[in-house]
Amino acid sequence: MSAHQKDRIIDTLQALRAYALEKIAGRRLEIGLYYHEEDSYLMRFANSAISLNTNEHLIRLDIDAVEGRKRASYALITDLNKLDEMKHGVDTAIELVQHAQPLNYDPSIPRYRESFSDESCFEPALAEISNEERLAFFNQAVAGLETAELKASGIFSNGSTTIAMLYTTSEHSQFFRHSDAQVITVLAHSELKWEVIAEASAQRKADLDAAKLHRELATLVRLYQETPAQQLPLGKYDIVFGPAAIAEMASIMRWIGFNGGSMKRGFSFLSEAQLGQKVLSAQVNLSDDPSYRETFPFQRDYYGMKRDGFSIFKQGVFQGFTWTQDDADEFQVQPTGHTISHASLVLQGGGQAVASLQELLAMPRERDLLYIPFLHYMNIVNPSKGVITASSRFGALLLKADGSVGIPYNVRLTQSLLDVFGDKVAWLSKQTEAYNLSASYGRRNPMAMLTPLYMRVNDLEISHSNTSY
Repeated sequence: MSAHQKDRIIDTLQALRAYALEKIAGRRLEIGLYYHEEDSYLMRFANSAISLNTNEHLIRLDIDAVEGRKRASYALITDLNKLDEMKHGVDTAIELVQHAQPLNYDPSIPRYRESFSDESCFEPALAEISNEERLAFFNQAVAGLETAELKASGIFSNGSTTIAMLYTTSEHSQFFRHSDAQVITVLAHSELKWEVIAEASAQRKADLDAAKLHRELATLVRLYQETPAQQLPLGKYDIVFGPAAIAEMASIMRWIGFNGGSMKRGFSFLSEAQLGQKVLSAQVNLSDDPSYRETFPFQRDYYGMKRDGFSIFKQGVFQGFTWTQDDADEFQVQPTGHTISHASLVLQGGGQAVASLQELLAMPRERDLLYIPFLHYMNIVNPSKGVITASSRFGALLLKADGSVGIPYNVRLTQSLLDVFGDKVAWLSKQTEAYNLSASYGRRNPMAMLTPLYMRVNDLEISHSNTSY
């Protein structure tokens, strides 16, 4: 994006602000303008062929109207050339707020003291990867692994996200821009029905490493081809989780753990009485840290609050809840700079030196270990107890004490996060990586968590064991 294009966005919002100020003159009414622009590219693979190759450029404008305790919003997909259409959106939001039901608290609206712009996490080379480059990367990741029975599938998604915001409370604005890419490669056996996976997240083009994905896929394919699958007996296992499983379980704590609004509404397994108390393993250090570029960070939240590192768990001790501005208004507490579309979660590495799947396989084992790299269809069972459920999928292994490797059918875990990240944690790997948590649906919102490659947790129970894939 050129400086001219950025200026055009801000100038358009300033024109809308001026129009809104005319419309609300003499009223206790404020208008917020939230601009979201995305350039998205997606190449999807199925049955070792391209099944979809598409791109889209979308501009969304969200308009908020706040009058006392009344609040209303209106959203539209638009274009920078359609100023009259956007003005009509402002008129609609003003009309809607008159009919809104009052809240039971006074909602805040941002009042920026200075303009802020951050494009440090945008790289054109990543945002503008060509079709030829996407295809070449995917082909390199699966090179030599496909057969008549073993077919490749997955996605290569990349693009950019531009966010700008301006309010009638101030002439100042905020502007953010990110580039991102997400790659998922899957090899599936058409007859035996097993699947293995390797994934990548990138904030810069240099982050992409097709050879690394190929090594992971090749190792798993070899093991799955050489070893018949088996049903595991029910019971307790020492489990090594991979980065996908770790990140998914840790990130769900954003909703049922340390989110202050969820806690106040009874939808959290943490309470205010646990502040300053040891809740998880002393090996667990979790924070929201926007200094890590690979997490697509926001240096300020949407209310203009500067975002520094925010400690959530330090050596297992619970440090504090995160508060969005709206929840802080409702429950009369101080916001923590978390009115953002995604946090920058960082789970620090531990003391175990294991930097790859090959090194994990080579580690001496005193007991059988169940390796679960990926959890499928995770859901919440009991938020107040932190209980979640999910099944293994994509490349689970049984690492036997005698050095051999078995292939287990899918198993189901129904566990409390207090146990998964609690005193049953045996070790976390020193090596960390960014795991991409972005969703493919809705507006583009690149999100990744920095997590250890592996985490061993002892004595976790399997609640169900499949007899087939």
